[in-house]
Amino acid sequence: MYMQNNSLNKRMDEKAEKIYYASEAKLIWWRFKKNKLAIIGMIILIILYALGIFCEFFAPYNPNKLNSAYVYAPPQRIRIIREGKLVQPYVYGYKMTRDPKTLQRIYTTDESKIYPLKFFIEGDPYKLWGIWESNIHFVGVEDGVFFPFGTDRMGRDVLSRIIFGTRISTTIGLVGVLISLLIGTVLGGISGYYGGSVDFVIQRIIEIIKSIPTIPLWMALAAALPRYMTQLQRYFAITVILSLVGWTDLARVIRSKFIILKNEDFVVAAQLAGARQTRVIFRHMLPSLTSHMIVSITLSIPGMILGETGLSFLGLGLQSPAISWGVLLQEAQNVRTVALQPWLMLPAMFVIITVLCFNFVGDGLRDAADPYKI
Repeated sequence: MYMQNNSLNKRMDEKAEKIYYASEAKLIWWRFKKNKLAIIGMIILIILYALGIFCEFFAPYNPNKLNSAYVYAPPQRIRIIREGKLVQPYVYGYKMTRDPKTLQRIYTTDESKIYPLKFFIEGDPYKLWGIWESNIHFVGVEDGVFFPFGTDRMGRDVLSRIIFGTRISTTIGLVGVLISLLIGTVLGGISGYYGGSVDFVIQRIIEIIKSIPTIPLWMALAAALPRYMTQLQRYFAITVILSLVGWTDLARVIRSKFIILKNEDFVVAAQLAGARQTRVIFRHMLPSLTSHMIVSITLSIPGMILGETGLSFLGLGLQSPAISWGVLLQEAQNVRTVALQPWLMLPAMFVIITVLCFNFVGDGLRDAADPYKI
């Protein structure tokens, strides 16, 4: 019994010493990785961003490739069992007929056509990031077609279009939040550090912006964009619009933190030592807010993604031929699509999954913001 207690005390002492000498980032990571939902969310987000970065490679087809023979084709089921045996993954082909009354296409499974799935297969040529030419795709079939998410009204592969849409819909959140972080940190820091009339003016501006309904404000700003703008210009314009509305909450939090920090001993000591105001702010005060700003960024990105999706869905954001999840959801704006081609709603599932994962990661980071809770 004595030996067990001695061993337990030794392990506790080693753990306490490990915590004492660990850096703040390591302490936060130890706390964060205990949150299983946050870890799962982070893994899914890494996969989504990898799909966006290398979308040309992961997409089975060119997202704008038209195929009139497979208009509104339903998703193909990937199978791994044939005749009771485990085999290489494969899909069956389509058999298309027409309704004699409505002339609507009716697709059924043609079990006589078997198309095995192959990895790193040659397909449509592309330029990765517009630089490297290649025709190697992650997965596909040599003969026939591979439409696991079905096709749209022009016969374009929905999976390929969703993967390409990942690049815009996920990066617009990152770029928008970085702009919001810059505006919110600068104005919030000035407001909290200097106070007085400067604080009064900045806070009234924040109150005015927050009093305006978000969706109508986004719609008004987006509708004011010139129609002749290129898709790249429109992308950055939408990002700026989302950022101009999204900085207010962060600015108020930064302000409150600065009001507390400017009276702390280490800040007063730096001021008495003759440090310039910029050095006090950027060298002593802002580093104390690093973990909080990371949490704020993570929790703000979903709002940016939903904003872009909503504007594009309403036809006021990005527009075809640009590909984003919001642009793809424009196809599902009518009851007929929802009733007859429900697979066109799949981009909404990617939006939901992405937003949930960011919220899980943000909650995990918020719980880990106190690094000494191990």
